[in-house]
Amino acid sequence: MSAIPRITLTTAVATALALFAFGCGEQSEAPAPAPEKPAKDAAAPPAAKAPAPAQKPDTAPAESAAVEADAAAGKADYQIFCATCHGPSGGGDGLAAQALDPKPAKHNDGNYMNPLKDDYLFQVIKFGGASVGKSPTMAPMGGSLSDQQIRNVIAFIRTLAKPPYQP
Repeated sequence: MSAIPRITLTTAVATALALFAFGCGEQSEAPAPAPEKPAKDAAAPPAAKAPAPAQKPDTAPAESAAVEADAAAGKADYQIFCATCHGPSGGGDGLAAQALDPKPAKHNDGNYMNPLKDDYLFQVIKFGGASVGKSPTMAPMGGSLSDQQIRNVIAFIRTLAKPPYQP
């Protein structure tokens, strides 16, 4: 094996591992401080309300956004968070794709992408591939991207499709 392919494969594997270990998934939160001890004469606190139920992954608010999606802003985030695996033009040929099995989706394949609803894409991006029965190597980006950024990325992905996406 020549030195160039070995370096390329090594770089691809290292990039994929670095993305998985450091750049993907939800960001950790600082632990909550310990509660203070109540004074001996203090009255009992009122009963706490039950926490609100978490939003179900299948009810992602992709199309009910108050702010219009911005494909240009989405392109910038796509290049940072998505192109390493999906490629800069969405061909599923990013540098890290060499080390992934299954290979990343081809966002420029309109025959595959165009039938997919924005809500579905929102769920895949925010909660990861495993949330829709796809590959767990598609990490959840909800810890790195806001809901608006995800909508912007979806708007950009829609510009990559050939044949073009028709809403």
